[in-house]
Amino acid sequence: MNISHTRFVTVPVSDQDRAKAFYVDTLGFEVVSDRAVGPIRWLQVAPKDAQTSFVLATAEMGFTPGNLAATLLESTDLDADCAELAQAGVEVHGPVDYPWGRQAKFADPDGNTWVLAAPVPAGF
Repeated sequence: MNISHTRFVTVPVSDQDRAKAFYVDTLGFEVVSDRAVGPIRWLQVAPKDAQTSFVLATAEMGFTPGNLAATLLESTDLDADCAELAQAGVEVHGPVDYPWGRQAKFADPDGNTWVLAAPVPAGF
């Protein structure tokens, strides 16, 4: 096998403009691509300099909004990011300390759930 990385993850959304505002304005992602591909809009966002991006896909593309669950995003400052999300009106659960590290959970406007995690502790 010669698989090197995940190129993108599909995030099912009901409204691409609303989702774009959340991922870009609230989470600080960048727009990788926003263009028409035939009858659909290909909207792809990603954290700055990330190898993996997220395609914000609608029902017209065959996806049901809100079906993404517990995709993990790593944060270099979990407490600050949780505080910033809460200040932006996002309901954040945590952070909670687990044997494998600190994590918090939140959802996007469509109910897709995310885990925001500190780096895995050394030796785990």
